[in-house]
Amino acid sequence: MKPTTRKNLLVAITYSVTLIGGMFLGYKFLKDQGFTFQHSVQFADKNSNKVDEIINLINRNYVDEINADTLSHLEIDSLLHQLDPHSVYLPPVKANAQTDMLEGNFEGIGIEYYILKDTLLVTNVIKDGPASVAGLKLGDKILKIDSLFVSGKHLTRDKMIGKIKGKKGTPVQLVVLHSGSAHPVMLTIKRGRVSVSSIDAAYMINADAGYIRISEFGANTDKDFIESVKTLKAAGMKKLVLDLRDNGGGYLTAATGLANQLLSENKLIVYTEGKHEPRTDYIATGGGEFENGKLAVLINENTASASEILAGAVQDLDRGIIIGRRSFGKGLVQEQFPFGDGSALNLTIARYYTPLGRSIQKSYKKGYTAYQNEIDDRYNDGELTDKPVAAKDSLRRNLAFTTGSGKKVFAGGGIEPDIYVKMDTTGMNKFYGTLLTKKVLFDYVFDVLANRYTAAYLEQNLASFSISDTDYKDFVKFIQSKNMVIDPRQLAAAKPVIYSDLKALLCKYHLGEAGYYKALNLNDSMVKQAISSMQ
Repeated sequence: MKPTTRKNLLVAITYSVTLIGGMFLGYKFLKDQGFTFQHSVQFADKNSNKVDEIINLINRNYVDEINADTLSHLEIDSLLHQLDPHSVYLPPVKANAQTDMLEGNFEGIGIEYYILKDTLLVTNVIKDGPASVAGLKLGDKILKIDSLFVSGKHLTRDKMIGKIKGKKGTPVQLVVLHSGSAHPVMLTIKRGRVSVSSIDAAYMINADAGYIRISEFGANTDKDFIESVKTLKAAGMKKLVLDLRDNGGGYLTAATGLANQLLSENKLIVYTEGKHEPRTDYIATGGGEFENGKLAVLINENTASASEILAGAVQDLDRGIIIGRRSFGKGLVQEQFPFGDGSALNLTIARYYTPLGRSIQKSYKKGYTAYQNEIDDRYNDGELTDKPVAAKDSLRRNLAFTTGSGKKVFAGGGIEPDIYVKMDTTGMNKFYGTLLTKKVLFDYVFDVLANRYTAAYLEQNLASFSISDTDYKDFVKFIQSKNMVIDPRQLAAAKPVIYSDLKALLCKYHLGEAGYYKALNLNDSMVKQAISSMQ
């Protein structure tokens, strides 16, 4: 299987098979690792040659000195690969999707749906969104969109993108079969602006410890964080587990805004600097919602960019404990330059440095492809599955820094955790991977399990609930109905993780994102380590 934790793979696939009417939520897992946007945009002349305009932008704004003459003959992607792995060209659709994702609001009707048996099954309805107001509910099936019949059409995710989304104020007509009903109804829904929080989950793990998971740093992340902290403090929170695993970044100002809620007055959060960008310091103003109280930050190999800024500040300033595995290692800042046709250039304009002056950008001297495969190399070298020995890396020894408490921290390749937690590969064999990639777990939950359990039952019995033996036997029969060849030994080895995954996906269906993470975190080694470390 791919070098990722079972939990991270499950999260990624969960989103990649989920659509929101008005947004493609899976895109958050497809975006370039750690895009950061911090300056107001500048429009390029739509009549100019795009390659020439890109070269001009590089000359005026790129973080380092560059010989533009060597770039003039290259195609756009090849041109940008000569610079660094994070300067990228985005076609109009991707440019718009990235902006929408980070802004945290979208134009559509506000639903998530899953393609089950060539039918669109509604798996979530955003509270107070247009679909919710119109009466669409969890478990409903969409049979027709305007004049297009979508049931039984051998649907693919690609074919569905854009069928329901549209500009605010425009109507979409849906033929819907409500759950438990024998006759479809027609609903006309006026599209609107749908707001989605970048806080995936916020809840109390025990009597005095809260848990907050952040998926990316969008325009409203610091505000969403403040509201979550206030709610948890009212419930008795004295300690906080902040989960930044698989957080690929986002707005730099969102990360510094959130750091401002954790750090005391006049503390340096981060600074940025580039050839055309003078040093800019970001300083905490004090008075944050969680300036005091024990703090543990969870990171992994997919924690990048803006999330590394926050983790680096917490570590350098001895504000909390960092738990997990070495982060991605993206220390470059991009500015977005839109073109007249809706496309855009994300160009690296500066590097960022932690409060102690660390640049955590990993090397990209071996080229773009090697850089993209670097996480695979960590897996193959055993870094993700066995405690790494940082001292053997002479480069890292030369890049050591010391915090106020005397702790050694390092530059040159991500944030190294204070406490290492290895990747859990239990049950992650080839057959289990096939179950995930063929979406058999999802199909079984949505087609069978969702009808056997209620939200109220799961809410009341979340800690003790487990998939029954009957559920599991029916799952095996379900696999056989898909004409899959079962490897008995691999299936047996994967059985515990299958139980866990089915429970988590069932909780996501009935209880939403918070329920999903509550279920997963019950047996999560990093979360357990965080709670133990804050005693």
